[in-house]
Amino acid sequence: MSRAPDVMVVKLGGRTQADSALPSALACLWRTYEGRLVIVHGGGDQISALQRMRGEEPVFVGGRRVTTPLVLELVRMVLSGSANKQLVSVLTAVGVPAVGISGEDAALLPATPIDAATFGASGTPGRADPALVHHLLSGGYLPVISPVGTDMGDTAHSALNINGDDAAAAIAVALGAKELLLMVDVEGVLDGNRALISSLTLPVAHAMVESGVAGGGMAAKLEACEIALGGGVSRVRVGNISSLTDPDAGTVIVGDAAVSLAARP
Repeated sequence: MSRAPDVMVVKLGGRTQADSALPSALACLWRTYEGRLVIVHGGGDQISALQRMRGEEPVFVGGRRVTTPLVLELVRMVLSGSANKQLVSVLTAVGVPAVGISGEDAALLPATPIDAATFGASGTPGRADPALVHHLLSGGYLPVISPVGTDMGDTAHSALNINGDDAAAAIAVALGAKELLLMVDVEGVLDGNRALISSLTLPVAHAMVESGVAGGGMAAKLEACEIALGGGVSRVRVGNISSLTDPDAGTVIVGDAAVSLAARP
């Protein structure tokens, strides 16, 4: 594992990117971490809207998008194009030296297909190569990363759509990050009464997924949390925009090797 001191990785969901308070909050975090911040972003709502415009209804399995040939085209266009550059633009406007890249650049996110019959061109990230990220950080730049990976088992190195939470976890592990924050548009992980859970162990998270209390996108986030903790990331949280400036906000996920979310039936 390649380690950079006290790096924080933040995964921004598509909806959180539209929050007008986001640029200033990220600028504050950039200063707090003295330039050791990495952003991975999504853009799912934009992709879904374009799918529907093109006559295709989005399909998700376990919180992960089924990637048809049309979706893959839209993923590269939206995530590595418009969504990435819009985020870079608003960050540079508040004085943050952001640089937009994708997981395809310098084979940052090598990946393998999850299950082509079920998910199409959706991939699971392998061991991320953080060399380009280190290079940008050492030059004083904030990497803003689109979660599009490269199928290293394909001689053409074709693109694979990677769930943004999985991509963020893989990058956080590769960097030996101090913290991974997965941003959502609610306070954090909520219980069955929609109340915030401030701290959550993996066994309890597993039970929440099994019972359906944490479903869809939240289930995928909890799986990504386990990957990050298992890979040595010191701290993992799920929270909304207040979590960027308040280290106690959101839900802290605590590891426990006794239960594997990813291995559940």
